[in-house]
Formats: sequence, C-alpha cells, structure tokens
Amino acid sequence: MIRPVSLPGLTPADRALFQRFGAGEPARVPFRGIHEAVLAQARFRPNALAVEHLGESLTYAELDRRSAALAAALAGFGVRPGQHVGLFLTRSIPMVVGLLAVLRVGAAYVPQDIRITPPSQLKHIVETAGIDVVLTTREHRSAIPAGLGRVVAVDDEHSGDHPFGGPPAGGTAMVIFTSGTTGRPNGVQVTQENLGNVLLTRPGSLGIRPGDRVAQLLNIAFDMAAWEILGTLAHGGCLVIRGKDIEETAREADVVIATPGVLSTVDPDACPRVRTVAVAGERCPAELARAWARRASFHNACGPTEVTIVNTIQRYDPRLGHLTIGRPVPNTTVYVLGDDLTPCPIGQVGEMWAGGACVTAGYAGNEALTAERYRPDPFLGGTHRMFRTRDLVRWTADGQLEHHGRTDDQVKVRGFRVELDAVTTALERAPGCERAATLLYDGRLAGFVTPASAEPEIIRRAVEAVLPYYCVPAMIVPVDRLPLTERGKVDRRALLSRLDSREPAETVA
Repeated sequence: MIRPVSLPGLTPADRALFQRFGAGEPARVPFRGIHEAVLAQARFRPNALAVEHLGESLTYAELDRRSAALAAALAGFGVRPGQHVGLFLTRSIPMVVGLLAVLRVGAAYVPQDIRITPPSQLKHIVETAGIDVVLTTREHRSAIPAGLGRVVAVDDEHSGDHPFGGPPAGGTAMVIFTSGTTGRPNGVQVTQENLGNVLLTRPGSLGIRPGDRVAQLLNIAFDMAAWEILGTLAHGGCLVIRGKDIEETAREADVVIATPGVLSTVDPDACPRVRTVAVAGERCPAELARAWARRASFHNACGPTEVTIVNTIQRYDPRLGHLTIGRPVPNTTVYVLGDDLTPCPIGQVGEMWAGGACVTAGYAGNEALTAERYRPDPFLGGTHRMFRTRDLVRWTADGQLEHHGRTDDQVKVRGFRVELDAVTTALERAPGCERAATLLYDGRLAGFVTPASAEPEIIRRAVEAVLPYYCVPAMIVPVDRLPLTERGKVDRRALLSRLDSREPAETVA
C-alpha cells in the first residue's frame, strides 16, 4: 500500500490517483520457489511433454529424473544453497536440465551463450559472481577458458536422487549480466520470490495451460528467456526450443514471447495456432502490435532486468485504446518521479521508479552501483527498496503508462541493453582508431571512427573480441573528424544527419 503521508506537492485528486494507479493488484503466489512449481507439474503430469528440440524431447518425469541426478552431482561437487553456478551453453534440452538442477540444489544459475560470449567476458562473470562450478555440454566443453573452476557436462551420465524440496526455497534464483557503463557487465541478482511473483500470477503467467506449446526463441543470457522457460514449465506447458528458423518454431506454438525485433521476423498470417503473444525489451511499433492483436491476445510489457523481466504489462486491444506499457504487475508499485524524487502530477512525464515484489537483490559484487540505483522506498516504507529504471513515462487518464524514451544513453539492440559509451570505448581501443562515437540509428548501432584511414573490418574484429555480438556496430563509418557542439561534446545530431544523407554505397556493413 502506497502511504499517503509521503505524497507532498500533489493535489488531493492526484494523490489519490498516484496511489491507485501506482499499485499493482494484490495476489497470492502459490509457490515460494519457481522450481517447486515445475516439480509439481512433474508429479501431476509425469508423462506430459516438457521440452522439445530438433526432434528430441523429454517428458516431465524424465526432466525430473535428469535434473535430480544432476542436482545430486552438483551437491557432491560442493555446490550449496546461495552459491552461483555458471550455465555456459546454448539453447538445448541440456540447458533446461541444467537450469532446473541448479535451482533444485538451492543455488542460482548464471546463464551465458557459450557460442558468442568472449572468453574475457566469461572470466569477468566468473570472478564477479564467485562461480566455482560451470555447467556446459560435451560439445562446448572445449570452449570454456581454463581456470574457471570445475566444468561439468550436463549431458554426461549423472546418478543420484536429489530429494524433492531439498534446501529451502528463496534467495537468488538467477544472476543476469547486463552491459555496464565501463563495458564490464553487471550481474543482477534475481530472487525466487521475484520470479514467482511475475511468472505465477496474471498477467505475467500469460494464461499458459498444461499442454500449451510455448516457443523458446531468445538467447539464454537474456532475462526474457526465463519468462519463456520457467513460465512454460511452471504451468505444465511444452517448451519448444528453436533451431535456426524462428518462424518455423513460432508456427508450432500456442504462445510466443519475444522482443519486437524478433517478432517482426515472423509473419502472423503464417502462425494461425498462436493465441498469445508477449513482447518486451525494446519499444514496440504500433503496427506490429496491431498486426498480431488482430489474431492473438497481445501483451506489451516493459521493465529492465533489475525489476524482474518486466514490471508493467498491457493487454493490448486496438479497439479499446492505444498501445502503452500498461500497469504494474501484481504486488508491485510504479512511481513517476521528478529529478528530486518527488511525485509528478498525473499526466506529467517523469522517471519511472519501481517498488514492491519486483525489485531484485542488487548487483553481484558491486555494492556502490547497487546503492546508486536502488534506493529506500519512501512510499512503501520499512525495509522496502525502489529501483530507478531510467525510463521516461507518464500516466494516462485511465491509469496506463505511456513510454517516452530514456534518461540516459542506454539503448536496446535485439532486446539487449547496450551502453553506447561501452561500445565507444571498445572502438577507441581498436587498432587504427583514435576517436569514436556510437549512435543508435534505425534500430542498429552505428560507430563513427577517426581518422578516415581507419579500417572498419579490423575495428569490427577488435570489438567482436571483447564485447557480445549485440554490442558490435552494424555500421562502422570512418570520418576525418567528429563534429562538436558549442560545448565541446560530440554533435550526435550532425552524425545522424550524415547517415540520413549518405549514399547507399557509403554504408559500411
């Protein structure tokens, strides 16, 4: 309940709306641990299909048995509740087995796609998260850099029976690393309670029913992949893990969860089976929403990893209103605040801060950044904290949140958060580059480098070696110099104008 005593400066009418609009519905979460919901499905529906991938499949009973054996092996290797375990592999059935096994032993999984994460990133993640054991597959074992601790192949034979229940539920469930301002990723500690609150209540549960087929399209390192994987298994659905063809998998699904960028590659007319779609991670074009809402229940959602996948969701119906990012999910709060952290009048654009059950446990190994981004919540009081999302929003008259951009230079590319300064730093460290600037242009990263004699391909390879694929600019444009504003800063408008006026041949792909 948002406390009325902490709302100075608002009119009585706005004070009432601040409290009513900003509070998600109260809801009971049926399980303390998200894995307990999955194991309950295994008890109730042991012979139902749990996961499919490229012609192979596991029933819930088989998933239970394999994850229990692996959990017992992890316990034998010294993994204890509260510890972090690397899950360095890629989309596959072993990915799901490993994820569930880590949760069963009471630890948190730390996912990374081994195909595309540079070794330097993996080492930083292991050091920051305090990882002693890394799970992978036999295929990818050789890609794990030396010195990262004990490496265990999920698809090896493991024996043992980790008992149901085991360690108490609670604590951290996953650590999702996002790009930091210095180019070093930050690990967000997402708790069991965080996940249960969004995945086991409506609307985040998306109405998934036993037997529903849910597409698994996204990168394992992306927090939305947990929505796909755990959101499916917690409700008895069948997770359909994609191969190379995204649309082929979507055609077989009843439910699709994706970023707008991924969803835009799928033709809604080719997917008559799909009845529910949810998007998040970046701005959703209204036309994309309309195209899918004509044939499916369409949910537009918003929220950084620090507030557990998404903290606001709209069930979009173009007949009833325009596209927004919706309302707070159950047991959470949203505050629209000014620079001085005082509430904005209803209808005024301000910065979104999130509170309640969505707020995660901070950044692993970075107390200073945690203290900067997570603050005591004066509206809920007590020990509650709120998180600064840096999203600019405003309340509509009917209590929906409109998104109005961001307060910083953090952008979304393919659903991943990218800090432009981190990309610029990597560009400037590349051979032959003296200065650089990075912009988001037409949904893609564009890097400008000086001098004009710099070699784009050499620079691209250097960036690929130190940053994830989604941080690598799609265009690298050598220029004589970077234009400056009167204040001595890089004139980004001038650079964007250059891209707008360039000839097709000038584009460096």
